[in-house]
Amino acid sequence: MTITLWHSGTIYTMREENEKAEAVLTDGTRVFDTGDLDGLLSKYGESIERKIDLEGKTMLPGLVDSHMHLIGHGEKLMRLNLSGMKSREDVLHSLEHQCSQFSDNEWIIAEGWNENEWSSPELILSDDLDRIAPNHPLLIKRVCRHALVLNSKAMEVLNLSATMDEITGGVIGRYENGSLNGLFKDSAQDFVLKLLPPVSDEYLRKSMRTAIQDCHRLGLTGVHTEDLNYYSGFQPVYNTFLKVIEEEGLALKAHLLVHHGVVDEMQEKGYKFKTTEGLVEFGPMKIFADGSLGGRTALLGHPYQDDPATNGVAIHTPEKLKELVKKAREYQMPVAVHAIGDLAFEYLLDAIEEFPPAPGQRDRLIHAQILRRELIDRAKELPVVLDIQPLFVTSDFPWVIDRVGSDHMKYNYAWKTLLDEGLACAGGSDAPIEELNPILGIYAAVYRTKLNGDPAVYGEQERLSMYEAISLYTRGSAIAANKEHETGMIQRGFSADFTVLDKDPFSITQEALLNTRAVMTVINGEIVYEV
Repeated sequence: MTITLWHSGTIYTMREENEKAEAVLTDGTRVFDTGDLDGLLSKYGESIERKIDLEGKTMLPGLVDSHMHLIGHGEKLMRLNLSGMKSREDVLHSLEHQCSQFSDNEWIIAEGWNENEWSSPELILSDDLDRIAPNHPLLIKRVCRHALVLNSKAMEVLNLSATMDEITGGVIGRYENGSLNGLFKDSAQDFVLKLLPPVSDEYLRKSMRTAIQDCHRLGLTGVHTEDLNYYSGFQPVYNTFLKVIEEEGLALKAHLLVHHGVVDEMQEKGYKFKTTEGLVEFGPMKIFADGSLGGRTALLGHPYQDDPATNGVAIHTPEKLKELVKKAREYQMPVAVHAIGDLAFEYLLDAIEEFPPAPGQRDRLIHAQILRRELIDRAKELPVVLDIQPLFVTSDFPWVIDRVGSDHMKYNYAWKTLLDEGLACAGGSDAPIEELNPILGIYAAVYRTKLNGDPAVYGEQERLSMYEAISLYTRGSAIAANKEHETGMIQRGFSADFTVLDKDPFSITQEALLNTRAVMTVINGEIVYEV
């Protein structure tokens, strides 16, 4: 093992606010010691084999995204990205151009449409897509990834017709005459995605390579990711992680959430919670309790203000949700549950209270955007981590106020309240739904403003300090993975995972933070990215 001295930078240990070290000594994959530079040189000088000059840059513990979809992020980078487009006309024009680059009958899949960002929020449906792509099966995914739209050619290829049955936990869109309009939400979307032609192993590997290289560029040393229930199924996707990360050596610490749809297969193949192969390990069982606010399928305890005919979609009945949580306990697994709406959160608390995790384990409540005071009080009494996405503030406001209703906003996106109440919180992006860059997540947590220069602050009382915000992606992500005694801080015996930034986020302006970049990413003591 190579003994390495990291020095001449601003090094934040993140053990407590403002704590710094002049230098760090690593012995292979672990931190061996920290302290002042002269002291470390005096004590270990003859043993030091390598010295890394940080050149005045800022070192943090390795930043970890606590909730994302790694292969999906790679796909987004490889596909037509609709997320920055400001009108339905721009989307349709881009799709038409994309189709012109491919032969008839080839599938075209595009990512990220968001009608809330358009000047006119009228949805694009199958008739619109048919006009620009009559000869290509075309699928466009909404930014939230809880809704998609197909054109008629795609529905024909997939044998979807007006006679198809409704799907529990999902929505199938129809025109007034009963014909399909191409819109499929939540469980109905999942049904459609399973009908798509299988992707090749090389496609999966290419998507993952693309995503991991982007993680390195952004300073991420690890991710908690949910991919195993999609594409070609559990084993091919798991094999992709092992192939790219272990065999090809494209290092990234991958903590895998296991969708309940494949958890039986995982167990049958002999894998358990915390089974680890190199940098890849199995995490909790993933469940979806509801949908998204953008598609009005997040499950609220009251009707949507801008559509009183619905309060969202329960992916599972309360009874079924309890059955799934109980199943996880039988496998000695914690759960990680997508719950955006307050009623979905309430159903989840009911299930965890009836079927708590094993001693030492923590459940993860993912998103936790729409809450009520009594739900926060109940959550405080349980062994849970709230897996939050600060960037949702920048993308959901101000339209979410009209959607949910101003009378129901007090405890929504309430990151500061949650921390002050003693709840552990981890920070993620939900990429490819939001931008993967953790600096943008930190910015959103601290300033709660748009990324485009709009000065409006949404929920100023819920702004986090810089230390709290960075902790979401260091100590918080470690707690979420039950690794708080080995990662998330720069401390003796902890993993030698570091993110080096070109600026010190604790001492720069709001504008400068937005322009901060990773200049070095270090995983287990090895530099995997350097500018």
